[in-house]
Amino acid sequence: MSVTQLGTLTIGQAPRSDITPILDAYLPDGTRCIHAGVLDGLSKEQIAQRFTPQSDESVLTSRLLDGSAVVLSKQRVQTEVQHKLKLLEQQGCEVILLLCTGEFQSLSCQHAWLIEPDRVVPATAARLAGSHQCGILVPLASQMETEGEKWSDMQKPPLYAAVSPYSGSENDLIAAAQSLQARQARMIIMDCMGYTDWHRERVRAATGLPVLLSNAVIARLTASLL
Repeated sequence: MSVTQLGTLTIGQAPRSDITPILDAYLPDGTRCIHAGVLDGLSKEQIAQRFTPQSDESVLTSRLLDGSAVVLSKQRVQTEVQHKLKLLEQQGCEVILLLCTGEFQSLSCQHAWLIEPDRVVPATAARLAGSHQCGILVPLASQMETEGEKWSDMQKPPLYAAVSPYSGSENDLIAAAQSLQARQARMIIMDCMGYTDWHRERVRAATGLPVLLSNAVIARLTASLL
């Protein structure tokens, strides 16, 4: 498959300076990228008005261009994600990579090849883990319940700890990872596109465990497809 134009879609604002270097490290030479975001062009006030979650809604978190983090209603984000996918197709993107590990339902493209991390990373991680106990780092504590269904292929129910890749400190990160290790995790999965090599290196150094970085996994696989 010869593809020269890749679209990426973050649920925050594009381009994602934390993620694009990871993609660029794996993408074939000559690949053109169009980066788009659900929140592109919106002020913080507009984002709050349109996407602030209600108490009964599932949540996601992402990053704005100024580096700050926002918490968003998953249900309202999904509607806008589908709209942005259509726009990327209209711009000629042949493959579109969703830069979010959250689980969405019924996303589709008419012509472009859509890559959804929530359909790829959990299955890959489950096969790698086998019968070993996995620990999963998520950015928000509430996601320990709402995002659990996608890990149902694991032979052992995973353990969870929460630390934001955007606002959590290095001490917070290490404490969360070590709490998983203390509960007998033998492998750690970083389940957010906002975690970077910086986070992975510190978790690995603090625990000595293998660490699966979701965006690196999906970048490698996307590059193979291209």
